[in-house]
Amino acid sequence: MHTSSPADAPVVRAPLHTPVAHLVRAGIVEGVHHGSVVVLEADGRVGFRLGDTEAAFYPRSALKPVQAVAMVRAGLPLDGELLSLAAASHSGEERHLAGTRRILELAGLGEDDLRNVPDMPFDPAVRDTWVREGRPASRLAQNCSGKHAAMLWTARINGWSLDDYLDPAHPLQRAVAETVEELTGQRVARVTVDGCGAPLFAVSLHGLARAVARITSAAPGTPEARVADAMREHAEMASGAGRDVAALMRAVPGLLAKDGFEGVQVAGLPDGRAIAVKIADGANRARIPVAAAALVRAGIDPAALTAFAGEPVLGGGRPVGRVRPVDALGPVHPATRG
Repeated sequence: MHTSSPADAPVVRAPLHTPVAHLVRAGIVEGVHHGSVVVLEADGRVGFRLGDTEAAFYPRSALKPVQAVAMVRAGLPLDGELLSLAAASHSGEERHLAGTRRILELAGLGEDDLRNVPDMPFDPAVRDTWVREGRPASRLAQNCSGKHAAMLWTARINGWSLDDYLDPAHPLQRAVAETVEELTGQRVARVTVDGCGAPLFAVSLHGLARAVARITSAAPGTPEARVADAMREHAEMASGAGRDVAALMRAVPGLLAKDGFEGVQVAGLPDGRAIAVKIADGANRARIPVAAAALVRAGIDPAALTAFAGEPVLGGGRPVGRVRPVDALGPVHPATRG
């Protein structure tokens, strides 16, 4: 437990992002993605930063591991793949739907009790099949349904009301806010509503990285470690088959990785090293190569990350370039450490 009082909230301002990735076609920089990056060393010090890591921003779904920790602290009795699903931005595969139904069944609840926004599955192939079969948008298929089912069960366990579990004043959401502030080490700057309808808390990129580091380096058996272990051991349940975050966790032993809409990516290791990335324009194509470069900065062997170097730029159906991190993100460690 980190019981020290959180620092002041990060300042709300237009972030001072800087170039973090280039779209290069045949040796010419055709496009530039701005953003910010922070790398934490195992002792919590900032080992590298680029852009604006201290302004308030919305972590989106990259905050889900923190929300899951808050629920476990409040008595949520999940482990393994169902706890991973509680922290997931899932693809809408049948295993994700079945897992969400199982959480609801354990809580004595049903799909109608969910208050997330109905949607189609997140994965394009799964969504296409869903459309061909004539299935409508549903709360169960929406990528945050596992989190919402877990929130409902947490509320029921504690005797809290269910209909308003998404209200920021609800005891569950107050517990989440307290956990966000504790693990990030700073007060929440703003509270708004995420795409799924749940409260969303503004922190800094630095604070988000600190929270991930505290989760991945926590002592065995703690709520933090339970969430980290569940996500690492069931990476596809926290995302989906073919998803880059699942592939990243498989490629780097012990790594926990979580993405968020609008170009957010976090990752942490058991020794406390962590990275956090925000792509200013929300471009997904820049998120993973920048995150991979940040992990190399943190000491991960580049050979383990070659598959995440950036998607190719095509010309006439063949590769003529690539999305690649800026030179400032190049590695500095003389030897890798993991």
